[in-house]
Amino acid sequence: MSEVCGWCLSDPLYIRYHNQEWGVPCDDDATHFEFLTLESAQAGLSWLTILRKREGYKKAFANFNPRKVAKFDEAMVEVLKTNPAIVRNRLKIESAISNARLFLDIQKEYGSFARYMWSYFNDKPIQNHWQSMAEIPATSPESDQISKDLKKRGFRFFGSTICYANLQALGFVNDHLLSCPRHAACAELGKNFRPHWQ
Repeated sequence: MSEVCGWCLSDPLYIRYHNQEWGVPCDDDATHFEFLTLESAQAGLSWLTILRKREGYKKAFANFNPRKVAKFDEAMVEVLKTNPAIVRNRLKIESAISNARLFLDIQKEYGSFARYMWSYFNDKPIQNHWQSMAEIPATSPESDQISKDLKKRGFRFFGSTICYANLQALGFVNDHLLSCPRHAACAELGKNFRPHWQ
């Protein structure tokens, strides 16, 4: 009997995210910046907490426009610290802004941030075949490499575990369980994935 991955916790918001977004290969920089910001905010919190604040983040962080976020100043940090629609942690707010500036540097260097990320996978998603949640790793060689390089570039709140969650979300790896209907769907999307720079 097929069933969705157990981490959805029967929450409608989680289930919708699982069924429509999680594991779908993505080469869109706007989405990459959104998830970089959200995943970094998640550190120490549940992903469901962040999903519930997603709209708040979208409004607070200029519709996830890295060029606009990169221009946020100290006064904006103070404003954001009082915003209950996001995680009001100064370090996380400041890192979202500094990460936006570094995101733009990578865009300039590689043509797009997505192209930088996909270069670690030769532009093809990894298809995993997990039978149970216990088999799914928290990190991978790729997440170790990427997080190490991003840390060297100055990115914050993006260690290997957060990076791997990002890789799962944006379809670099298909970590849906074999029993989940989305495994086959994402495998098909991965097979046909051709990033826009090819």
